[in-house]
Amino acid sequence: MSKQFKPTRSNLSISSDANDSQPNKPPLPPQVTFARRTSSGRYVNYSRDDLDSELSSQDFMNYTVHLPQTPDNQPMDALSQKVEEQYVSSSLFTGGFNAVTRAHLMDKVIESEISHPQMAGAKGSSCQVPGCDAKVMSDERGDDILPCECDFKICRDCYLDAVKTGDGICPGCKEQYKTTDVDELENNVGGGGNVGRPLGLPPPSGMSKNERRLSLMKSTKSVLMRSQTGDFDHNRWLFETSGTYGYGNAIWPKEGVMEDGKDSDHDHVESLELMNKPWRPLTRKLRIPAAILSPYRLLIFIRAVVLVLFLGWRINHPNNDAIWLWGMSIVCELWFAFSWVLDQLPKVNPINRATDLNVLKEKFELPTLHNPTGKSDLPGIDIFVSTADPEKEPPLVTANTILSILAADYPVEKLACYVSDDGGALLTFEAMAEAASFANMWVPFCRKHNIEPRNPESYFSLKRDPYKNKVKSDFVKDRRRVKREFDEFKVRINGLPDSIRRRSDAYHAREEIKAMKQQRQKRDDEPVEMVKVQKATWMADGTHWPGTWLSPAPEHSKGDHSGIIQVMLKPPSDEPLQGQEEDAGMLDFTDVDIRLPMLVYVSREKRPGYDHNKKAGAMNALVRASAIMSNGPFILNLDCDHYIYNSQAMREGMCFMMDRGGDRLCYVQFPQRFEGIDPSDRYANHNTVFFDGNMRALDGLQGPVYVGTGCLFRRIALYGFDPPRTKERHPSFCSCCFTGRKKGKFSTPEENRALRMGDSDDEDMNLSLAPKKFGNSTLLIDSIPVAEFQGRPLADHPAVKNGRPPGALTIPRELLDASTVAEAISVISCWYEDKTEWGLRVGWIYGSVTEDVVTGYRMHNRGWKSVYCVTKRDAFRGTAPINLTDRLHQVLRWATGSVEIFFSRNNALLASSRMKILQRIAYLNVGIYPFTSIFLIVYCFLPALSLFSGQFIVQTLNVTFLIYLLIITLTIVMLAVLEVKWSGIELEEWWRNEQFWLIGGTSAHLAAVMQGLLKVVAGIEISFTLTSKSAGDDEDDDFADLYIVKWTSLMIPPIVIMMVNLIAIAVGFSRTIYSTIPQWSRLLGGVFFSFWVLAHLYPFAKGLMGRRGRTPTIVFVWSGLIAITISLLWVAINPPQGQNQIGGSFQFP
Repeated sequence: MSKQFKPTRSNLSISSDANDSQPNKPPLPPQVTFARRTSSGRYVNYSRDDLDSELSSQDFMNYTVHLPQTPDNQPMDALSQKVEEQYVSSSLFTGGFNAVTRAHLMDKVIESEISHPQMAGAKGSSCQVPGCDAKVMSDERGDDILPCECDFKICRDCYLDAVKTGDGICPGCKEQYKTTDVDELENNVGGGGNVGRPLGLPPPSGMSKNERRLSLMKSTKSVLMRSQTGDFDHNRWLFETSGTYGYGNAIWPKEGVMEDGKDSDHDHVESLELMNKPWRPLTRKLRIPAAILSPYRLLIFIRAVVLVLFLGWRINHPNNDAIWLWGMSIVCELWFAFSWVLDQLPKVNPINRATDLNVLKEKFELPTLHNPTGKSDLPGIDIFVSTADPEKEPPLVTANTILSILAADYPVEKLACYVSDDGGALLTFEAMAEAASFANMWVPFCRKHNIEPRNPESYFSLKRDPYKNKVKSDFVKDRRRVKREFDEFKVRINGLPDSIRRRSDAYHAREEIKAMKQQRQKRDDEPVEMVKVQKATWMADGTHWPGTWLSPAPEHSKGDHSGIIQVMLKPPSDEPLQGQEEDAGMLDFTDVDIRLPMLVYVSREKRPGYDHNKKAGAMNALVRASAIMSNGPFILNLDCDHYIYNSQAMREGMCFMMDRGGDRLCYVQFPQRFEGIDPSDRYANHNTVFFDGNMRALDGLQGPVYVGTGCLFRRIALYGFDPPRTKERHPSFCSCCFTGRKKGKFSTPEENRALRMGDSDDEDMNLSLAPKKFGNSTLLIDSIPVAEFQGRPLADHPAVKNGRPPGALTIPRELLDASTVAEAISVISCWYEDKTEWGLRVGWIYGSVTEDVVTGYRMHNRGWKSVYCVTKRDAFRGTAPINLTDRLHQVLRWATGSVEIFFSRNNALLASSRMKILQRIAYLNVGIYPFTSIFLIVYCFLPALSLFSGQFIVQTLNVTFLIYLLIITLTIVMLAVLEVKWSGIELEEWWRNEQFWLIGGTSAHLAAVMQGLLKVVAGIEISFTLTSKSAGDDEDDDFADLYIVKWTSLMIPPIVIMMVNLIAIAVGFSRTIYSTIPQWSRLLGGVFFSFWVLAHLYPFAKGLMGRRGRTPTIVFVWSGLIAITISLLWVAINPPQGQNQIGGSFQFP
């Protein structure tokens, strides 16, 4: 069968041959036509099947000729690739389902001037070819790249036209272009780059990018690449590449190592020295002292025994005078004991961990035998920042988070930041562009003076002395200049909404005038009617914004817009780029690396009729897009209000991933720390009991739960693979996903099945069912084994299993091209997840408002482990709602997700045998804890009912009951003290947590149970609003939100409990005082427990009061209504028996 072949650029490698050769492969998605509109209005097509249609229309039939590329035969495509990347980074890519994928060349991204050469829309010279006004090719510094000695300025499109259709003739001097690589061109214009740095070996034909990258990394298992003469060893190179031409080994020994003329024994001795060298771990466990942990475990056992004896005694000694009161108390106490066991058992083995950053630097960033240049061998990290609504999540907050990411202390070329704007707002887009522009000054300033923290808003708001430990003489001048620039940056961000609105109004008026003129030309004498033109939102370059408009319109609303990808900062050069004195105005960055990490704006396609799955769907879209564009083997996800407080946080997390056994870690969870919390932490916003207590304890089991932000993921674990070296305990685990295994007698639930990962270097992952699981993107599927290989620890010791050779990640990255970004547009379209396992077993899991817990549970259920990384300096910091209403709604969302988990297949009772028992109990407690609210509310009313009725939960307050009560109280206090000791929290924080446990349990948790039951029984979906990240209106008070009272129905149950207990105390005292035979024991028991309830609700009552003298009227109204209702209800239940008697059988004298 003959096959049509069209020539394509080597760097735009999307092959359809693989699709034709796989008859069982699912059908391809609708064809994507890629086109780029230049500033002159010309469209350049980049169709997948016809990438060079504008250059050649001739078809070649029946045969294909491949010329082997050798070190002596290297075509001049490096320049084309680099310039292609430059144009890709200046284009706004849009597309989606049944839509054309276009790349709109952005001559202007924001109103302010752009200076950094990596940024989209950077200023440059114009092409001198008549009829073309595109930008000239430029290097890393933004200097023009002129391929001809006549210095004729030419853009990339015209250059390719001249090379491919004009026989390589310069349009200026009419001379033949000389074959020069990109380094020679950069050196000619005075740009950066290393003089004499050899150009990498050419890519083998017929191989995709990811195949080339993987083959290159695998070829690094050999150390020797030169012959003893110092020349390139072609024979050895051919041998190591299995007889095919392609990339060779990027690892070269130091000069003189192989030129001493000695025999191979010298190499053997060096290998033995390397093997015998003491192996230093990157992390270590810090055990809790036995003097604390042993008594802690003993007290847990003692209290459990006492609870069993106490409950047994309570059951055997009922209160026959008030059997109803006794019965309710027994049921509640049994549940409380069960809940306490679920919460306490996972805490029996808490641990601490420590990292060694010096060892990490020594292994990965210092010259070694396998890495003589000392270039960073650390794996890449893709950082995800999610935002959805610029009104509730201010763009300035998101911009500060992005600036802290761009300035992080990690190899620049290994970082990539992706911002997910689920609202598709132009405000967020331009705010990110402003942040990228300001990063040109902020990031080198942080590197030069070692600034911490690297969030400019937090840094300039520090109360401490900013000049401490600063030794450079120009620091004061630099800081003053950067502070002024940051103030101007904030003003520009704050002014963006008005700027966008004014610009759109101006363009709209122009369009209306234009439409009226056209109508007048068509109708000369007839009266002209007002022409209605759809009011669009306009970008800075005078074109329509493809996302959500300020005035929603079809295909331009929050739930209906195209997919958008804009490379705000193109990938940095592979070598450090030292700054110059004029690079940032008055600042001197001569010895500072001025490169910036790649920054990409992503807004996935949304269309009516599709379930977009909120944040989880946005995260999965970023996973797919990043896999195609950068494919970092690790993913760090952050909320838009959580910024990097410790610039070395990612290095700390990488210590765990790259340590021995790190290949079995699915994620490293960092604790959440918050700023802007009131000093008393009224509503337990810091949540230290959970983050420093429960999470440390889980770290001693299978690992902490995933809490939604501040988590470093292993990409391959997100893809749903099993951990390496998994020992199958069940005969049918994973039997559906790889061949060659015998099926067992039992079936496994679908969510427990996973693609299996190879256990050794020679065993490849089975991707036969990959299209059904991951979709039809070939580039995405090809990237999976690359990400798995790059994420392995270093094989620097025989004890390290499933490792990679040292130096494998020192190779340059692949350059971005148009087809790659077009493929990324395709995988973020709304149809891509149809009939795949995204959200079911792959990526973030759908079906719960707490997708984070479910996603972590699925990984632990497959046998993965996680680690809790507590750094000396907080890794990340964010904001938390200090307003009572916002806090209750936040807790409501978490509790509702837990109820959904309990009633779903993700219930820990259905977990696989790979999950440890105590880990399963911890996850079971996550799903059960909201149900405690039912028993807690009943128990909070029991003291009041006791006081109203004159009865108590026991017949009499005898010695046995009091001893049991005393022992239970003392043990819980002693456990709290020991827990404070090993977790590092304060006793006040523990008490605040207890208070808010009751506040949330009597309000939000109860509502969550009811909403969860409605969803399960009636199928009523639950919708939640975003937690506001904005501050209060009072700029003079940092804690203005604390005193704002926003009424919500969640406040009614706690108010009722408080009012009932207060009235009951009054009634109880009145009855006892005026009764003939006072029952003081029953009164004391009821009053004691009523005060216990009121003490826990004190922060809630204080929050209802607001500021002094500003208590809302609705609080008084509800309190009065509740008091009257309770009084009338009690009179109706127990009416007066005489003329002078009050309900409750006591009389006034």
